[in-house]
Amino acid sequence: MKRTFILLTSLLVLSCNQNTKTNENENLETKSNTKTKTEMTENLDWLTGNWKRLNEEAGKETFENWEKISPSEYSGIGFTIQKGDTISQEKMDIIETNGKWTLFVKMPNDKEATKFEMTELKNNEFVCVNDSIDFPKKIKYWTDGEKIKAKISNEEMEIPFEFSRIK
Repeated sequence: MKRTFILLTSLLVLSCNQNTKTNENENLETKSNTKTKTEMTENLDWLTGNWKRLNEEAGKETFENWEKISPSEYSGIGFTIQKGDTISQEKMDIIETNGKWTLFVKMPNDKEATKFEMTELKNNEFVCVNDSIDFPKKIKYWTDGEKIKAKISNEEMEIPFEFSRIK
């Protein structure tokens, strides 16, 4: 009887201890996943603000304004002005869904936004791709000191952008 009691008590203690370890591991995994998503989200905060293109053609001024809507959404607008008139404009959204980031770009005359899948996300840099359209197939943004650089490209052509923050 005494042995049975000791055996049952030992089994109970071991099973409780194992359950605690399992819960600790699950909590660590959850914290790790949350940290990764948070780090990725914070990784895009460098994009926020109002920017003016430095390498624009003479007589034109191009701007991009980005804001953080939520931890999983950034919204931007890009526009070019010539002789006081807006000659081009685009609405941009970067949205995270189920751990994947996507860039949506919509021009005023487009019925739907063009979707670019984010294929790279590093510290202060990202690359988005859409191989189903002619141009651009690839959009890349990155920081260079206090500036933001961007490049839109396909296999035959690329257009560089360099922006400085408007203070």
